[in-house]
Amino acid sequence: MNEDVLNMSVRKFLKKVGVTAQREIEVAVREAAASGKLTGAAMPAKATFTIAGLSLTFNVEGELETG
Repeated sequence: MNEDVLNMSVRKFLKKVGVTAQREIEVAVREAAASGKLTGAAMPAKATFTIAGLSLTFNVEGELETG
């Protein structure tokens, strides 16, 4: 196994996840705000990651603040 190749691959994947997730979340929040469905200034959030080849699944939890 090449550690450098793995590191770069993981970073590339996480960058794609981050950019895609941010875009989707911002669109959903804007739509909810425009339709009056957005309530409160913060929302719980959870992302689930699954890597089948490793039988690995884990969650990352946090909170999204809308101000």
